[in-house]
Amino acid sequence: MTVRDQDLVWKALADSTRREILDLLRDGPRQTTEIVAQFPELSRFGVMKHLDVLRAADLIRTRSEGRLRVNSLNVAPLRDGIERWISKYEAYWANTLLRVKEAAESAVEETEATATSERKSKRKGA
Repeated sequence: MTVRDQDLVWKALADSTRREILDLLRDGPRQTTEIVAQFPELSRFGVMKHLDVLRAADLIRTRSEGRLRVNSLNVAPLRDGIERWISKYEAYWANTLLRVKEAAESAVEETEATATSERKSKRKGA
């Protein structure tokens, strides 16, 4: 996936209407007329422009069935873009979580050692 392709994906995801369209398609393929009907506040032309942006980013695939156009979700560019972006931070977060784990384990060991010491002191004093 080229940088330009990734830019198209992020641009497509930047708009809430396009994200809603992707959410609709997550449940399965839909005819263009079904998608248009879900956005009564937009014109058919407006929805078609959103579909064009999603198509350009390869986030949806459209096939013709006679006079109908059926749109389906293509998650590959989304997954690739997110994995590439997240991978830059993966090592940082892995190290940070490891330090948190070590600090928590150290605190538990200190608490257990203190509790054991207090029990021994109580037994000697009793």
